[in-house]
Amino acid sequence: MDTTFKGAAKRITDRDIPRIGALIGVGEDEVHAFMDVEAAGSGFDRYGRPKMLFEPHVFYRNLSGAKRAAAMKAGLAYAKWGAKPYPKDSYPRLVAAMAIEEAAALKSASWGLTQILGENFKAAGFPSVQAMVQAFIDDEAAHLEATVKLLVAWKVDDDLRAHRWPVVAETWNGPGYKKNRYDSKLATAYAKWQRLKDTPYSPDVPAKPAKPAEAAAPAVLAVDKETIARVQQQLKDLGYTEVGGIDGKGGTMTAPAIRAFRAENGLPHGDGIDDALLLALQKAKPRVLAPARTDATPDVVREKVPEVRTNWLTKVGAFFASIAALIGSFFDGILGNLDQASGVMQPVKDAAGDVPGWLWMLAIAGVAGGLFLVARHGEKKGVEAFQSGARR
Repeated sequence: MDTTFKGAAKRITDRDIPRIGALIGVGEDEVHAFMDVEAAGSGFDRYGRPKMLFEPHVFYRNLSGAKRAAAMKAGLAYAKWGAKPYPKDSYPRLVAAMAIEEAAALKSASWGLTQILGENFKAAGFPSVQAMVQAFIDDEAAHLEATVKLLVAWKVDDDLRAHRWPVVAETWNGPGYKKNRYDSKLATAYAKWQRLKDTPYSPDVPAKPAKPAEAAAPAVLAVDKETIARVQQQLKDLGYTEVGGIDGKGGTMTAPAIRAFRAENGLPHGDGIDDALLLALQKAKPRVLAPARTDATPDVVREKVPEVRTNWLTKVGAFFASIAALIGSFFDGILGNLDQASGVMQPVKDAAGDVPGWLWMLAIAGVAGGLFLVARHGEKKGVEAFQSGARR
């Protein structure tokens, strides 16, 4: 690897911040707050290299045998943190350490805007520590993208969305965060950025050919399970109860919730998850339904939504009723005509004839009552879905 550590050194832009925040469902205010407290001001030093701090105690644990002994002899590795003060510039020590073991040396340094330890290269989304360092050399936005990937890997992206600052601060800084009041600083920085106007940002969503009105919406959401679960939780928090459970599966309940959110927030029609949806979810206010909808009576709902009046459960009831009628016809007509053809069915006919009429009536009444209750339950669920906004 080039030991000058110089490349394009592209600085992060105002547009990069909301774009990267949208990857985890937050806006630029949360990202700015995190950068204010946890970032090193800029991701590059005065020479255009990624900011870097070499950690000899981490180099020690990444080595063994003769290489560890050589590093210790050269003063590049020691067992405990704080054994010796840090030099003003860590790069000469890093280059010397790389001569002993390149990957171990790179993994033993903290890099870039938020000082990500090289050991975390996989969680930050890179195949190797060399790939991470090269990306950091070229573009400061890569520093921030790696940061949000780490937040996801460490399962605190939801805490950032919910503004649980102590959890975020402790995860990033360790248990000593209280001493430096990192949680309070995050809350203060977020409040400051909330008062400032956001950078205009519109995700670049590839244009899709128009679909006929009758075409079915895509049944599959082409994103990972973790993203779907995050979207489901956000929808539920905003009042889109039709989303159902938080299971990370883009099924028949998630898709209608996404379509409803898109329709109510001015997004293009569909049930796909894209940058525009993620950004809109982060900025959306809780859903407010008109009183005429939330207080709608069953009569009103039946009039507005025909399928509530004749829901599928009612159709199931009609099916079973038809079966009962066919059975009755069987015993009354067809079975009687089989006497001459065969005596095999005679015991069945005799058994049916031995059942008292009142018992037949009770059984029919029980079945009818059960079907009525099932149909009523279906209607009730339909009314509730309409009142909550799940059914339109």
